[in-house]
Formats: sequence, structure tokens, C-alpha cells
Amino acid sequence: MAATRGGCDILGAMDVAAREPQWRFEAPRLLRNGHVMTLAGTFWPRRFPRLPLAAPWLLEVEDGTRVRLDCHWQSGGAACPALVLVHGLEGSSASRYIVGTAEKAWRAGFNVVRQNVRNCGGTEHLTPTLYHSGLSCDIAAVVQHLLADERVTEVHIAGFSMGGNQVLKLAAEWSDSAPPGVAGFAAVCPSLDLAACADALDLPSNFLYQWRFTFSLKRRLRRKARLFPERYRTDGLAGVRSVRQFDDRFTAPHFGFGTAANYYAQASARPHLARIARPTLIIAAADDPFIPIASFRDAALAANPHITLLTPGHGGHVGFVGRGSDSEDRFWAENRVVEFCRVHSRR
Repeated sequence: MAATRGGCDILGAMDVAAREPQWRFEAPRLLRNGHVMTLAGTFWPRRFPRLPLAAPWLLEVEDGTRVRLDCHWQSGGAACPALVLVHGLEGSSASRYIVGTAEKAWRAGFNVVRQNVRNCGGTEHLTPTLYHSGLSCDIAAVVQHLLADERVTEVHIAGFSMGGNQVLKLAAEWSDSAPPGVAGFAAVCPSLDLAACADALDLPSNFLYQWRFTFSLKRRLRRKARLFPERYRTDGLAGVRSVRQFDDRFTAPHFGFGTAANYYAQASARPHLARIARPTLIIAAADDPFIPIASFRDAALAANPHITLLTPGHGGHVGFVGRGSDSEDRFWAENRVVEFCRVHSRR
């Protein structure tokens, strides 16, 4: 590839996408179904090389709330660029796509920070609050800590699904006022229109996803109620049957949104995409079962020169299991995120 780590002759991401065949995803014939591809991304056998892991950091992101960061540092320390990775709804820093991307980024020379969204990864005791899909402030606190306290000079930020919405929302909130050390953003299958995603989860064909998310959210709330009985009540929780119902009864009131509809409107990144002013990669599959591709057919996406949008016909939800090659494994989206960061690195 023509781009170099030294900062000379770096192609723009759109040029790379046009010139390099690895930026075009072709799904194997047997995986050209959104549900099958989603399951393949979750259950495809894979091995993760052991990464050097420092003791997990507990970072206070607001008064009384800490998040856990799993960090992998190169021997060059803060002189190396860093990639912050944010997982999806009810995931954690141990989610397969997070670990897979971390391993690739590490091999490419990046320091890697796998962030657990508050309450996730067994950290319910570290905060009296819940979390929501627009909670970009925690990512901002992590990045600012890396830049100011750890003296890292270059940071990239990537999120998946819910984490992708949070990352894009942060990119828009910062706009052209992002800290100078922030080099770019990436989002894979971001839930950038939360109401549309909730509608899609309500479809009968998505029953299993709806059940899985709702079951996990309810289980987490019960743990919070045991830890903070004075703050949480589980009355009526057994009757919650969908993510929308959970958000309407618990998430939205807890954060002052009032209703799920108001929460979705305020926490979605989609209305703010025109404000993004740093290099940003967005990957979404046309056959994603519960992230409607219509959400990405937005004039703000097409008009924003800072955004590179890749929308393969197949890929499922955070699946993108391809054929692989001699130079990279079969997990295409993970490779593209790391390559985008490498292309836009200032090193």
C-alpha cells in the first residue's frame, strides 16, 4: 500500500478504498445471509494470540463513576499511536471483535486500550448509574486521560454497534474542536438511529436478538438492584419483553430523558453526522438484521468529505467473515479499521 507510517505520501481513505481490493468485501456464498453471517461472526472458531496486558486501569470518568480499561502498551510507550476500542450493547472488552481488532492493532504498532462501557465487563460496582447508547462523555474522558496524563500524542477511536454510535456522536460533538492528538474515528455497524434499530428488533425475524439483549439488560439491572437497593427497584421488570420497553421503563427515566422516544432522539448520532470534522470510517452491511441500512443513506454522510462509508451487500451485524488471504485473516471489518487508522496515522 502506498501509505507509509512515516507520514509521507499518505493516501486519503477514499483513494485507498478505490484502489485497493481489500477494501471491497466479498462474502463467501454460504454466508450471504444476514443472520448466518451474524452468527458466523460470533461463533467462527478463531485463536487470539496472547497480548501483553498491563494491570487493568480503573479510570474515574465522573464523580463516583469509574470504568475499567484493558491496556496493551508497545515498548515505545506513549510515543506510539493509541487505538481506543469500544464494544456494543451488553458486550465488554472481552468481546471477540474487540479482542480481534486489538490483536491486529497491536501487530500494526499501536498501543491498544479496550474500554469497558460503564457497568460492563463485571464493573457494576464501580458506578451507581446505568449506561446508555449515547454516553460519549466516558470515551471523551478516556481519550483526554491518554493525551493529558499518559502523554500519548496520537489517539484513534473505534466503536462497534452501540459503541459505534457513541464514537460517532463524540466525533460530531467535538467536530473541529477535537483535541489535537485525536487523529480519527471508526465505527462498525453503528446503531446511529436508535429508534430505527428498536423498530428492527421488534420484527419477528429478530426474536432471538431481542430476547438476548433484553435478557442481559434485565439481568444487569437485577445486579444493580442488589448493589444499590436504595436506588433501583425491579418492580415490573419481569414483564419487560423488549429493549424498547426496558429503555422506556428504566434507561430513559434514569438519565432524565423521560421516554424511550426522547432518549433515542437525543442519543442517536445520525442527526449530527454533518459536524464530523476528522477522518472517519463507517462500515455497515446492507443485510444487517437490526441496523437498517436506510440509516446510512443520509445526505449528511454523502456530503461530508471527512467520512468514508463502506456498505457491502453482505456482512450481517459485526460479522464480515470473508475468505481471508495470505496477508490478513478472514475478519474483514477488523482489518479495515486497523488499516484506516494506519493510513491516517501521523507517524
